[in-house]
Amino acid sequence: MLTNDKTTKDVLIHHLTAFGDNDLDEIMKDYMSESEVLTPDGPLKGLAAIRNFFADYFIVIPTGSAFEMKQLIVTHNVAYVAWTSESADTKIPIGTDTFFLEGEKIRFHTVADYRIRKL
Repeated sequence: MLTNDKTTKDVLIHHLTAFGDNDLDEIMKDYMSESEVLTPDGPLKGLAAIRNFFADYFIVIPTGSAFEMKQLIVTHNVAYVAWTSESADTKIPIGTDTFFLEGEKIRFHTVADYRIRKL
């Protein structure tokens, strides 16, 4: 059974809001124990690995960093976002995430970004 667009949008908005707030406990509510985040460094499986991934990400993009959504597409149980961000020490001219939901949880999440460290 496919998740409908509204449910996918609701989960995505919750996820993006929690990310923007650097709220690790809230962001983890979007995942299940079987969830996987697929990154350029390899797959991260399970809640502990995903929690560590976001804790590290929040150091790069802390609350208050500039963030611009370039594209957002939702179809059934899939959401795709393209974005840019800039913090005091890192510029990300492009980042992408794709979320695949099962019910109201993220089952698979791909993420990639291009980071430029400021000197």
